[in-house]
Amino acid sequence: MIPHQNNRFDAASPLRYFAPMNKPVALRTARSVCPHDCPSACALDVDIIDISTIGRVRGAKDDPYTAGVICEKVARYAERIHHPDRLTHPLRRIGPKGSGQWQQISWDEALDEIAARFAQIEAEHGAEAIWPYYYAGTMGHVQRDGIDRLRAAKGYSRQYDTICTGTAWPGYIAGTGMLGGVNPEQMAESDCVVIWGTNAVHTQVNVMTHAMRAKKERGAKVVVIDIYETATMAQADLGLVLRPGTDGALAVAVMHVLLRDNLADRAYMADYTDFGPDFEAHLATKTPEWAAEITGLTVEQITAFAHLVGTTPRSYFRLGYGFTRQRNGATAMHAALCIPAMTGAWQHRGGGAFHSNSGTWQLDKSRITGPHLQKGDPRWLDMSEIGPILTGDAKALKNGGPVMAMIVQNTNPASVAPDQTLARKGLSREDLFLVVHEQFMTETAELADIVLPATMFLEHNDYYTRGGHTRVLYGPAVIERPGETRSNHEVINALALRLGLDDVTFKTGDRDLVAETFRRSNYGDLDEIEKTGFVDRERPDAVARYADGFAWPDKRFRFAPNWQGTADKKGYLWTCDPADMPRFADHWDVTEKTDAEHPFRLATSPARAFLNSSFNETPGSQKREGVPSVFIHPDDATRLNIEEGQFVTLGNRRGSVHLTARIRTGLPTGVLIAEGLHQNKSHRGGRGINTLTNATPAPPFGGATFHDAAVWIRPLPLSP
Repeated sequence: MIPHQNNRFDAASPLRYFAPMNKPVALRTARSVCPHDCPSACALDVDIIDISTIGRVRGAKDDPYTAGVICEKVARYAERIHHPDRLTHPLRRIGPKGSGQWQQISWDEALDEIAARFAQIEAEHGAEAIWPYYYAGTMGHVQRDGIDRLRAAKGYSRQYDTICTGTAWPGYIAGTGMLGGVNPEQMAESDCVVIWGTNAVHTQVNVMTHAMRAKKERGAKVVVIDIYETATMAQADLGLVLRPGTDGALAVAVMHVLLRDNLADRAYMADYTDFGPDFEAHLATKTPEWAAEITGLTVEQITAFAHLVGTTPRSYFRLGYGFTRQRNGATAMHAALCIPAMTGAWQHRGGGAFHSNSGTWQLDKSRITGPHLQKGDPRWLDMSEIGPILTGDAKALKNGGPVMAMIVQNTNPASVAPDQTLARKGLSREDLFLVVHEQFMTETAELADIVLPATMFLEHNDYYTRGGHTRVLYGPAVIERPGETRSNHEVINALALRLGLDDVTFKTGDRDLVAETFRRSNYGDLDEIEKTGFVDRERPDAVARYADGFAWPDKRFRFAPNWQGTADKKGYLWTCDPADMPRFADHWDVTEKTDAEHPFRLATSPARAFLNSSFNETPGSQKREGVPSVFIHPDDATRLNIEEGQFVTLGNRRGSVHLTARIRTGLPTGVLIAEGLHQNKSHRGGRGINTLTNATPAPPFGGATFHDAAVWIRPLPLSP
């Protein structure tokens, strides 16, 4: 690690960061792209101080979506990339798991040991006993998805990706037939922007850039729908705070009002949707009065929202992930998406809906993920069920043998996976050979047998797709890497070669693999693309707004969601009986139930300064977020004798967590909000918030339900 020449760290408190005494002079500014798990994938301008040091990180002003604005945590990236606690050498465990006893070893020693152990486990237990595990610590396709190339070539257990998009994407596709929508820049052309289920100020600040532009330049109304008063809602003209898991009830009640008050575009529905008498009859009972009882909103609020979107043709629905973190998230997403189909908002620029453009890239990633190398037909293991899988649950294991070895990249399941108690118990097994390739000694790395040091995004080459926009961006290596860090791509290749694999993709550098992927995808030549840093994949406006029909064979939007068709399009695996799914857009009451013992609903919402567990190691983010806390309504606090700043315990059948109480208005009674994934060790008792969340797959195709837990809360006598 080569720290910034003008930065200094307090040796007694290495997490304490001091700003430069003198502002460093940049040698040049490099174009890059934020690698983190955010739909914005911001284009960045990075000041390069010397061959191994960065200075300021800014949003690129010439990128039409980033528009010069980035979140505060990425703006402080020098604090992360030059952090004194970065891992810089391979380590072997020499004490009990979690003891923190390590021996520094060479890369050859580490890779030879991993290959030998994997080969031994495969010989004794079969290839399916090895489970490569990863997710979105980087959104770069080469560094993130290359682990699947090794998986395929060896026939290791597959990973069924559910932890983020498992409920949101199916709900959207079930209506439109495709994961794509109106260019988000068109929010600036809207007369009404509906931000539903996302706290954009915390999680994707660029949404606010374009929504606020519409408000300022056009007088547009901004509506924010969430389960508590967020920083985003503070900027809204109309804020709707509803009970968790009731978004579908609001959506169908809005459609009831649109039909009742002659605000629905029946001509549009006749031409472009499957609307018919059965659906209209279904909505007849979904009155605002019915929905008010379920959602906690008033009849007047529901009616006002329906009238606003029903009388504003240019209404843009920006649908987020928050409300799909419930067990009924897929049906809730579909129901919300139905509103612009009923009003015909898709017909107008600045109208329609958007969740993600991840279905529009038309990329040939075959040389990254290696389907041509696939050996056999291994089982699919649900990544959200890592706890049950590693603790021997037969159903989660697909009635196969135990997982005996893992290599983990780009994720921190000991912190971020649901049902943390089970996840940590499984990862702590002495008979599980665990390899973790990481940038910091995370909670998962602490339980590893071998820890490998990883590069960060400015130290390797990759490309990034922008789910929240229309561009594919290239991010080159622009500084030297610290110590002996290696990229994900290099580790996978080196391990593959030691395991006897000789496909040319395991001998190809990261930049060349980007170039080959772009060539196969008809994107053009990487040397030319690198000059601008992007390939624009914006679809024609009429196509993005489905002006010639939606992406089902009959070109009609589905008010009766096509779940089987969705499964066929994406290769989803059913986790429930299809007959159990609602026939039409509806409120589906399948969320985790409160009861006398567990009277509160808990949502683990995103923090502003953390991104999942990333950034929770940096001093600036730690200072911003403070201690792990939970928001509680004043009435609930009074009833339970809980005071501001008091220690409290939250619990359910999965375990208990200690937090600090923050008494807040702006959330319903009976609801608790815990923002952010703090390090487990930041909690008294060392148990993080995901101790309380449920690993049972959500219907219809799996998914993690991080905002859907029933809990109790009790005061503790001690204060922080």
